[in-house]
Amino acid sequence: MRAITYTEYGDADVLHLEEIAKPEPGEGQVRITVRTVGVNPIDWKVRSGGMAQGAPLEGTQIPGTEAAGVVDAVGGGVSFAVGDEVFGWTTDGAYAEYVLASAASIARKPETVSWRVAAALPVAGETALRALKVLNVSEGDVLLIHGASGAVGRVATQLALASGATVVGVGGQGAQDDLTSLGAIPVLYGDGWAGRVREAAPKPVEKVFDAAGYGVLEDSVELVGGKDKVVTIADPAAFGLGITFSAGSADEQLAGVLDEIAERVTSGKLAVVLGKDYPLAEAADAQRESATGHSGGKLTLSVS
Repeated sequence: MRAITYTEYGDADVLHLEEIAKPEPGEGQVRITVRTVGVNPIDWKVRSGGMAQGAPLEGTQIPGTEAAGVVDAVGGGVSFAVGDEVFGWTTDGAYAEYVLASAASIARKPETVSWRVAAALPVAGETALRALKVLNVSEGDVLLIHGASGAVGRVATQLALASGATVVGVGGQGAQDDLTSLGAIPVLYGDGWAGRVREAAPKPVEKVFDAAGYGVLEDSVELVGGKDKVVTIADPAAFGLGITFSAGSADEQLAGVLDEIAERVTSGKLAVVLGKDYPLAEAADAQRESATGHSGGKLTLSVS
């Protein structure tokens, strides 16, 4: 099968399209013929060595964590069958024609959801839901979201608004109209953002979700008056500041999250903005665009 691989850390040029052996599913696993792969910042951050903390790269790696496709083989103890259309997290790297996935971390794809949208949902949807639950965002809250125009921030904005919260969304100049159309109060990021938030918010901000990681944590704590009211998924400075850095959910929770997010999409309560779709062979270009932070929507790879 074809797969994107790398054997050393570095820039996107270390990625290569290779022929490798097709994986075989074990107990509790399925093998998926991949249609579409979601491209995420974590893909190129890992590839660059930025997440390695000095540890050497072990063996050949395949990037990617989320995909949508068709089950083509099953291991023991799973409820999926060959031919089922599914989406979710992969056990091995997702940038490939075939991948393995735990049956606990995938869900059936609704017929009305496209392959590209399905591949765009797992990481952004689970991350947004998790952060809002950690903050216990509810009706009447005023929530500030840094990076509100990004893949995770945009989902979080819609989910928070649906819960009855008021959202102040910090984003770039080009995102202001989009945030307004979602129902958020747009604020331009950059120097002086905190003052602009105070002026724009209808009442003091009570909770902050940092989905961007641009060094805003200390000012965010000052804004809301407490570290327990701030959550980040993007800034490791949180560990030294005593601020919650939210990581992924347990595997047994993932399928339920996928079903919840898919239901919101099919009911029209959640819209996904898609960016460029690249062929698998151009994965390096997709990662380069992702690293700019200005893709304008979720980047994907089409595989088959």
